[in-house]
Amino acid sequence: MHPEFYRIKRLPPYVFAEVNAMKAQARAAGEDIIDLGMGNPDQPTPKHIIDKLCEAAANPRAHRYSMSRGIPGLRKALAGYYARRFNVELDPESECIVTLGSKEGLANLAQAITSPGDVVLAPNPSYPIHAFGFIIAGGSVRHIPAHPGPDFLQALERGMQHSVPKPMAVLLNFPSNPTAYVADLDFYGQVVDFCRFHKIWILSDLAYAEIYFNDQPPPSVLQIPGARDICIEFTSLSKTYSMPGWRIGFAAGNKHLIGALTRIKSYLDYGAFTPVQVAATAALNGPQGCIDEIRTLYRDRRDVLIEGLAQAGWDVPSPPATMFAWAPIPKPFEHMGSLEFSKLLMREAKVAVAPGVGFGEHGDDHVRIALVENRHRIRQAVRNIKAFMAQAGATVAPDEAHPDD
Repeated sequence: MHPEFYRIKRLPPYVFAEVNAMKAQARAAGEDIIDLGMGNPDQPTPKHIIDKLCEAAANPRAHRYSMSRGIPGLRKALAGYYARRFNVELDPESECIVTLGSKEGLANLAQAITSPGDVVLAPNPSYPIHAFGFIIAGGSVRHIPAHPGPDFLQALERGMQHSVPKPMAVLLNFPSNPTAYVADLDFYGQVVDFCRFHKIWILSDLAYAEIYFNDQPPPSVLQIPGARDICIEFTSLSKTYSMPGWRIGFAAGNKHLIGALTRIKSYLDYGAFTPVQVAATAALNGPQGCIDEIRTLYRDRRDVLIEGLAQAGWDVPSPPATMFAWAPIPKPFEHMGSLEFSKLLMREAKVAVAPGVGFGEHGDDHVRIALVENRHRIRQAVRNIKAFMAQAGATVAPDEAHPDD
């Protein structure tokens, strides 16, 4: 009998594993499952980025160990991006670091800065690593609302008043995965003022900064004066340039936090493969029209999905950003919770979605739908859902009419 390992005991069962196993079983049986579950971009990486990868990989010198904190040219490219996009000037040497994706960067930072029992304020629902990066590191998480508004700010106040010990950091993620909420500079300004006053670190996940569908590009918290005194921000090339498998991300901001992340990474990795970093530099410094194309593609898919679901009788808010729709479970199925509804949707409509409870207990009344299939397949998914809901409506209505039966 082997004892449970300490950190493994702190992790709940992976909610998505049950849905993934069911999907694999259905596909093995020959069923056509339309997978809108994982946020895994389906488009190829732009050609000029691939060409630069191939060119760099042909150089034998590029096959040696790389730099854990990133090659200088890539850190300079990140600083250039922040200057162009946010009018934020960064020092590539002390305020920028390359990570193996934003997820890995956040998890490594949690290891670097968390003492056992430290309290972190994290949104619920939220991307799992936002909470579990700190739980794995031995910390504790106090949940706060995911929506950037008065409730969020009031939760920060309550967190300071009632947490023992006092919170050491707060997580921000706008545009948000899974909710697609967006924040503005006024909100960021209030959070920065609060956290500077209470000496709390701000850890911002800006992975979806370039996937937005209106004329208001999402801002960076680093645009707020004084934010760099307390803030580090993570970004990624995964969604912006359709490079998820390349595993390239960044952290930028406070020198002390960047220094801590740099030091712990030096013990854990040698950095991404140098040709990947060279290609990532070409992505940031090269033509940016590919971002507009990717953004348009997700906008078109969003419109097909939201309009189609509305016609099917499922009212889902149209996301202003990200590649996800955060869909409230239709009323006849609310009692099931998100996991059972996701399984039902796969079984009856042949559509896979992500159960909201996988992003936290406060997400259990939603499912997340990812825009990772083409418009034809999304239309097919909508037709399947419409037929399923029409059929289910005939069986659900009598129960609703006789609640005491």
